[in-house]
Amino acid sequence: MQRETVIPVPDNLWPVADFFMKGLGGEVNVADEGEMATLIRGFMLLYLTVVVFAILAYKFGFAKKLSPLKSLIIYILLIIGTFFLTIIFGLNLPLAESLFIIAIVMGVYRLRLSQERKQNNNKKAEQ
Repeated sequence: MQRETVIPVPDNLWPVADFFMKGLGGEVNVADEGEMATLIRGFMLLYLTVVVFAILAYKFGFAKKLSPLKSLIIYILLIIGTFFLTIIFGLNLPLAESLFIIAIVMGVYRLRLSQERKQNNNKKAEQ
């Protein structure tokens, strides 16, 4: 007797996760290769989205000039950490959406800071 394993897919996913998990329906049959491929593809796209937004948020808000080896280590740890965050919280919480908002806020902050520094440098040069 074969037992089919079915994974339920929540119907109240957050927008980004819902976009990547389209076509799954309410359940995923683990024995069906097509459904598993769709599930894995959706998860990987969600994971890549989270990684990109996390890197942008880090770069805009927290990055300092470091040596290339130190930067590489930080980005590797960021990539590994976002994998676990995506597994645990990716479908249940608005992880990608939150990182998107954080990246925008940090980008605007960085832009305003650079404009203010440029104005201060121009004022000092005029004096």
